[in-house]
Amino acid sequence: MAGGQTPRDKMIGMMYLVLTALLALNVSTSVLKKFVLISKSLDQAVTQKKELIDNTVLRIEDVVKKTGNRKNDVETLNKAKQVKEEGDKVLTILENYKKQFIAETDGIDEYGQYKGEKDIDKAPEIMIQRGEGVKLQKILNEYSQFIREKVDPGNKKGIAKTIKNLALDGKNIEVFKHDEEQNTKDFSELNFGANTPMVGGLASLSQLQSDVTDIEIAALEELARQVGAEDIKFDKVIAMVKPESNIVAAGTKYAAELFLAASSSAISPKMKVNNSEIPVKDGFGHVEFLASSAGGNYNDQGLIEKYFDASIIIKLPDGRDSSITNKIKYFVSKPVIQIQSASVQALYRNCGNDLNVQVPALGIAYLPSFKVDGGEAISGAEKGFVTIIPNSIAKEVILTVYSNGNEVGKQSFKTKGIPSIEIKAVVDGKIVDSKNGIPQCPNSIKLTVIADESFKSFLPNDSRFRVNKAEITLVRSGRGVTPTQTVGESINTSQMRSQAKSGDIIVIEIKQVQRMNFKNQIEEFTKYERIVFVPIK
Repeated sequence: MAGGQTPRDKMIGMMYLVLTALLALNVSTSVLKKFVLISKSLDQAVTQKKELIDNTVLRIEDVVKKTGNRKNDVETLNKAKQVKEEGDKVLTILENYKKQFIAETDGIDEYGQYKGEKDIDKAPEIMIQRGEGVKLQKILNEYSQFIREKVDPGNKKGIAKTIKNLALDGKNIEVFKHDEEQNTKDFSELNFGANTPMVGGLASLSQLQSDVTDIEIAALEELARQVGAEDIKFDKVIAMVKPESNIVAAGTKYAAELFLAASSSAISPKMKVNNSEIPVKDGFGHVEFLASSAGGNYNDQGLIEKYFDASIIIKLPDGRDSSITNKIKYFVSKPVIQIQSASVQALYRNCGNDLNVQVPALGIAYLPSFKVDGGEAISGAEKGFVTIIPNSIAKEVILTVYSNGNEVGKQSFKTKGIPSIEIKAVVDGKIVDSKNGIPQCPNSIKLTVIADESFKSFLPNDSRFRVNKAEITLVRSGRGVTPTQTVGESINTSQMRSQAKSGDIIVIEIKQVQRMNFKNQIEEFTKYERIVFVPIK
């Protein structure tokens, strides 16, 4: 990257490098959309820089005129105009490549979307197979050399060393020179290699346009210093903002610097955001507020467009205050809520469903709280852990996630009831086969509850069941032989044993089953077969 970059430019450039690295993977639609966003953000930055370039040339021209059109100053002005003229030519060449990419991938649909955004063949074909990448590298590096010669002929001041070639091979790029997969690639392969999606190619071209304007700005500022343009008293000022990013996740801080496009050490401005004064240091206002999704709706790209009012107040020589205002646009992006659970597709009613809810985009700023429509939420001991208890009638629950009291997003879950249980008779430690029976009446029978395996695996603390009340009768030829006894899960059948004969059936009617939930609370459970048969052979 050349000189003249803002922190925002560096941030976008880093995002571009990360996404470029993802081209070796199976690129998802969401990553493609990020390429589109980065390309558009870079285009917006280039537009702003071109305005700065135009103003810088005008500044130089104005100073040269006011100082009497001295020969050396006029030569410097001509250099500035040449820098701008050649820069415009290179930007046009890059823009034409972008138009070619779009045109050869079926253009743009009626909604303004690129029809060929997923095309992974056209960019490599144009730039590598047709040799356009080699041509472009030559154009960009020749422009870099042109800039060096204009600002510092013969490199007498050492300024030219700071202006690097724009189109480098992988081995000459600091971040790639130790990467064995990247340092063998030339400029064309690095930016437009195999499987590069069309929108990835657009982002590469936009990045190069941004780099061109960066060295153009650096060159013009140096030329301006050569004629003393930096010392001129300004008569036009606009409020400018230099954000760390114009896309921020809901719940995170929006950070930026609010400053004058032209400034003077004699001016001590006051600055405000939405009528609230902000701290100013060395002429820069420090903007910081918590981004929120309130008052807007996310679009199909997961963004909410928002604005804040910025104003700078300076005191004029006559003592009057002059205020310069601007409306600054930024975007709030929808954070991705990641939920981990043993059973996240559907939650069990009246049970403690444990979820791990994280929002990676918020990082250490994530301070969660939760609300549930159709149930109850209990925050866990660790950050992001929450237990959801859908009520007994809710067919769906909606979990709302907050961070620092600001809503981050919602997630809905279907609910389902606790599965039916089976009740089996156990004699001598073995479950009785109700078809084959037992050889003789035992001294005791135990009733055991068998819970659904999946439910028990997911929610062991909610799958604790017991038979609390049952009635037992010895039946022979369809008639009760013994009086009915009311019992619990353990049954003493020693007295019944003396009357029992082969062919009799011990009939156990289940009257009440209890379940202990994750809170160790006991409730009645009714989903089971009411009769258990124990035949005597």
